Amino acid sequence: MELTAPLRWPERLCDPAGVRESKPRTTGKTMVIDKGLGLHALEDLLLTAGAYIDMLKIGFGTSPLYATGLLREKIEMAKAHDIIVYPGGTFLEVAIRQDAVDDYFHMISALGFNGLEISDGTIELSRKVRSELIRRADNEGFAVVTEYGKKCWGSTIEVEALIDTVAVDTDLGACLVTIEGRESGKGVGIFDSNGECKDDEIERVLAHVPSRHLLLWEAPHKEQQVHLMRMLGPDIHIGNVAAGDVISLEALRRGLRSDTFDFGRKNAEAGE
Repeated sequence: MELTAPLRWPERLCDPAGVRESKPRTTGKTMVIDKGLGLHALEDLLLTAGAYIDMLKIGFGTSPLYATGLLREKIEMAKAHDIIVYPGGTFLEVAIRQDAVDDYFHMISALGFNGLEISDGTIELSRKVRSELIRRADNEGFAVVTEYGKKCWGSTIEVEALIDTVAVDTDLGACLVTIEGRESGKGVGIFDSNGECKDDEIERVLAHVPSRHLLLWEAPHKEQQVHLMRMLGPDIHIGNVAAGDVISLEALRRGLRSDTFDFGRKNAEAGE
């Protein structure tokens, strides 16, 4: 019986930009925010786009709103696709406020989460406590993602504080520091009230951090994603991506959409 090779698109058609790594990636990570996906919706998402998702955040403090068996199944489904899955940082802030941090760590470990987000978007968190939480999470085997920035409308980046935060958090064991953008992408962090990027602040931050690949930019809207990729490169980490936008973002990264079509042209010219 004659054997035929599996059909494969040529690489120059799959990735005209020529920048995409396979998982586990060190660059160009995509974090999806899960605001209530059911098992079938998550299964469909993973079947169609699991190869392009690196992190799945169970948004806000929604983790205890699922039946524990269902939540455990969601976590295992994500992990089967080499995805880091973690509760939103707001839930840890709730645990801190309720003096229930030990219970929080016990539950996320028992449920099978393999990541943990540490933030202070709503509460005030001292450097000492933040550092203790990073060390504990790292020691217990979680992939640690920290977040910088407040969630309140009109909050801005304090550049020097962010630079210090990135240095200390990553030295303690955090793999990424998220730049707050919320799911709205407006009036917070690097975005003004219209959702447009504050380029001057971004450039100041990048001039002083060891690597742009230590930063995860929350950018829920296509225009923001395109702007940041044009400014910083298609291999930056992008978060708070809606489940239905994963394939669209991947196409942007690879130069497979009109908005970033020239990523492929630039790559071709570089190879001449």
